[in-house]
Amino acid sequence: MHDLVVRGGTLVDGTGAEARTADVAVTDGKVTEVGKVDGKGRQEIDADGQLVTPGWVDIHTHYDGQATWDDVLAPTAWHGVTTLVMGNCGVGFAPAKPDQHDWLIGLMEGVEDIPGSALSEGMTWGWETFPEYLDALDTRRWPVDVGTQVAHGAVRAYVMGERGARNEPASPEDIAAMKEIVKEAIAAGALGFSTSRTIAHTAIDGEPVPGTFAAEDELFGIGTALGELGTGVFELAPAGSAGEDVITPAKEVAWMRKLSAAIGRPVTFAMLQVDAAPDLWRELMDESLAAADEGAALWPQVAGRATGMLTGHFTSYCLFDVIPAYRELKRRGLSQEDLVAALCDPEVRRSIVEWQPDAAVEAQLKKAYESTYTLGIPPDYEPSAERSIAGVAAATGRSPIDVAYDTMLEDEGRALLYIPILNYASGSLEPAREMLLHPRAALGLSDGGAHCGVICDASQPTFMLTHWARDRSRGEKLPLPWIVKKQTHDTARLYGLGDRGTLEPGMVGDLNVIDHERLQLTNPRVARDLPAGGARLLQGAEGYTATVKGGTVTFAGGEDTGERPGRLLRGAR
Repeated sequence: MHDLVVRGGTLVDGTGAEARTADVAVTDGKVTEVGKVDGKGRQEIDADGQLVTPGWVDIHTHYDGQATWDDVLAPTAWHGVTTLVMGNCGVGFAPAKPDQHDWLIGLMEGVEDIPGSALSEGMTWGWETFPEYLDALDTRRWPVDVGTQVAHGAVRAYVMGERGARNEPASPEDIAAMKEIVKEAIAAGALGFSTSRTIAHTAIDGEPVPGTFAAEDELFGIGTALGELGTGVFELAPAGSAGEDVITPAKEVAWMRKLSAAIGRPVTFAMLQVDAAPDLWRELMDESLAAADEGAALWPQVAGRATGMLTGHFTSYCLFDVIPAYRELKRRGLSQEDLVAALCDPEVRRSIVEWQPDAAVEAQLKKAYESTYTLGIPPDYEPSAERSIAGVAAATGRSPIDVAYDTMLEDEGRALLYIPILNYASGSLEPAREMLLHPRAALGLSDGGAHCGVICDASQPTFMLTHWARDRSRGEKLPLPWIVKKQTHDTARLYGLGDRGTLEPGMVGDLNVIDHERLQLTNPRVARDLPAGGARLLQGAEGYTATVKGGTVTFAGGEDTGERPGRLLRGAR
């Protein structure tokens, strides 16, 4: 008798093999049989005509605070993810001295756009050291397994205090102390160490993340902790990764390849196409491939779609924020219903759409209208120029501001516009496709739990199956078995999670049953469901018949079953 048998599905097992019809049996949390399963299951799922895949392994999230109070971890858990990794980009909440709590919250709020009020109200601090933080997480249960990394920002501030927070140079004694903390964290179960070097990452007070300007002796000194233990990933957001600098990225790859070769551990770093140097990514990724010849394991982490913003009346940024009458309306602190009612008032509308900007702002708005798109239903993340505000205006004989005004008032004022920024220099997702296909590319950057007010990319695992495997019309698609392997086997192996990512006997029994023909993203929306009424963007999906964690069904027909088999992951396996 098995705990669960999934029968007759179209199995895409995560190894890269072609799809085949097979049953999958799970017993005591592990896959026990794949093929023709004769034994019965205490629970059985008829998967005839549906995909059966491993659960997705998402290696780039920021649930570090939310995981201490929330037992769902949405929206990531809604999208077939059964394992996630947090603690990315050098920000986290351990180690933490008692007088540093507010500062660490401000750091996370500034870098990752997570409401500080939600973190302050939601988190109950019960730790100081990183092992104590892991112990606190170990008491929690979720629908997913959770792994974490130890963050440079917290470590630097813990050791150096104000000097660390202000990015003053670290002394040899400081470096030795930071190394010991990181070594202790990795030994206790952290999956890696993370840092940030991009000036785009700042605390709520505008100060760069601690470690942004760390010298090589600090980075290499800390990195040796991973090398001595023979485990752990070194993760970072490198200088220039957000397009703020196109000269430094090559220098970043140079020290990363030296570090990886020296410590014998993988280094994974954010990689995006930027307008200022649209082909720079090719050079950097090819350098990462060449580095393998000298024993370095560099894995540029790429996204499956454009990194961009959502804009509407209840997001952190609105296209109309530049307009004085709109700013004044927002300052009144109206409820959602009252704000929408006011925007429907003809006089209010005139005060906004008839505003006359100066030449500089007019040029800024013209560019914005050309690069801001209607999302549509279901949302279109590879929109053509015809879907831009300027394109719709030209086709309908309206002004761009009228188009934007009308669109954002749809769905009772909750409709959103889409502004793709990175990976979209050619006006299509072709750069993303080419990056994904590079032999050194790791699929990541979904940022689940972060950027609550402007970005909602935690749905990327679903997008990979809908857009890239099935729907794309503006270029080549990607093979389904390859996509499944990319976000299961490959992401799991990068982080040393060798017990999951494929549906083979002996592996963890994490899987999805998917009605692929019906699989679809729902439109993103703003919800105020964080502690203290904090707002965040959420996006769901339709078409997940079941998501299974260790043989337990956690989502059935897209609905949360209330089961919480997920645990803290301690270390590689």
